Amino acid sequence: MNKPIRTVSIFCLLLFLALALNATYLQYYHASALNDRVGNGRVATATFARDRGAILAGGQVIAESVKTKDQYKFQRKYRLPFMYAPVTGWYTFGNETGVERAQNSFLSGEDDRLFVNRLVDLVNGTATKGGNVVLTINPAAQKAAFDGLSALGRDVQGAVVAIEPSTGKILAMVSLPTYDPNKLADHDFKAASAYATRMSRLPGDPLLNRAVQTTLPPGSTFKTVTASAAMQTGRYTANTLVPGGPSYRLPGSTKVVHNEIPNCGTTKIPFTQAMAFSCNTSFAPIAVDVGSTGMRKTADGFGFNQLYLEDNQYPTQAVSLYPSGLDEAQTALTGFGQGSVTATPLQMAMVAAGIGNRGVVMRPYLIDELQSPSQEPLVPGHSEELSQAISANSAAEVTRLMVATVQEGTAQQAAIPGVTVAGKTGTAESGRTNPDGSEVPPYAWFVSFAPAASAKVAVAVMIQHVDRPTNEIAGGALGGPIAKQVMEAVLRSNG
Repeated sequence: MNKPIRTVSIFCLLLFLALALNATYLQYYHASALNDRVGNGRVATATFARDRGAILAGGQVIAESVKTKDQYKFQRKYRLPFMYAPVTGWYTFGNETGVERAQNSFLSGEDDRLFVNRLVDLVNGTATKGGNVVLTINPAAQKAAFDGLSALGRDVQGAVVAIEPSTGKILAMVSLPTYDPNKLADHDFKAASAYATRMSRLPGDPLLNRAVQTTLPPGSTFKTVTASAAMQTGRYTANTLVPGGPSYRLPGSTKVVHNEIPNCGTTKIPFTQAMAFSCNTSFAPIAVDVGSTGMRKTADGFGFNQLYLEDNQYPTQAVSLYPSGLDEAQTALTGFGQGSVTATPLQMAMVAAGIGNRGVVMRPYLIDELQSPSQEPLVPGHSEELSQAISANSAAEVTRLMVATVQEGTAQQAAIPGVTVAGKTGTAESGRTNPDGSEVPPYAWFVSFAPAASAKVAVAVMIQHVDRPTNEIAGGALGGPIAKQVMEAVLRSNG
């Protein structure tokens, strides 16, 4: 063989070798990465055309896949869509939100825990089916929260969260305004895109889950944290006399703090009175006495400044903040939930739940069980302690303050006959102005738990906007009745 032919032969051999190596690399070593690429249309189409698992709450199917006659074979359908949309989210080609996103691999059948089921489907020659996701949501509590918040008017913006204190189970999660996920999951992608665009441009931002994605000043509901921090110092009890009076000047400042109602005495008043009538002039100096470090430590114990809802429970959440390094004036403002402290409704439900659970804060969770396509239990939900925010003794003292607030103070709207309820109202200044220069109305908050001695449910209500005169926006008047309805629904379902 002459040299040119030999050279060409060697070159061709090298090309075939390179081709074989590349094919081996692509089909074996790099196959998984290619398969998982966002731009892999073939895989995305195959997944979208699969019989996706159902999402259930209290035995009720709230999201499922039904057969269609188009190329995708199955259409995602949501029952009670407006009530559950903030929880389930939606699933469409190349996009998912909420639980649909958090549990996407399990719902689509691709999760390793469904390997045996996939193998059986392969042997039987049947298409892969997704697993089912069972939520911790209590349908009665969810309906009570949705109906109560909706009753405030068409333009209401707010959220309600209910938690089982002893476990961390999320029993209700409602956000308004809401949307129809069926229109976003429609196989008419042009119409679905138009609906998504319209929703994203509405001033109320209905695609936002305010329960976990909106942080606002918690107002006087944060006094439960301030009281907890005070009890932890060992210098306070529910019977302690604390500063009172009609006004309080912030340390090192000319700014003066006032009260909303004139029931705060002139000098010293009982701690129970300060909480019952939500005396800013009491909680500001108490926060200063505890100090910025002590306040931050207690807030952190309840979950502030951290992510606690795991990604496989809900994929996006905002962090509630209690900053470090505050001076005395700033610390005083946080004592009654103003200044630089912000919280989500879920966070404030965790505060109430932690106090009701003898100071132990449980990690909140939304997934109660994962099931096979044939509804066989595969993975149970589990409780996990997040922290011991305060001692059991401190929690008992704060509970006494909150019970007094329901029995004789600003939270009487949450009272339930025959049940001892602990609660706290809050009305937070927005600190914002409208384009015309007018002040944005305040936010109304309410937190509670019941029964006070052995809490079965803790609730947080946040009303960001409602079409009412400013003087009618108050946590007790607006949020109290909603919290009561949710607590009653849970207590009834528990027998």
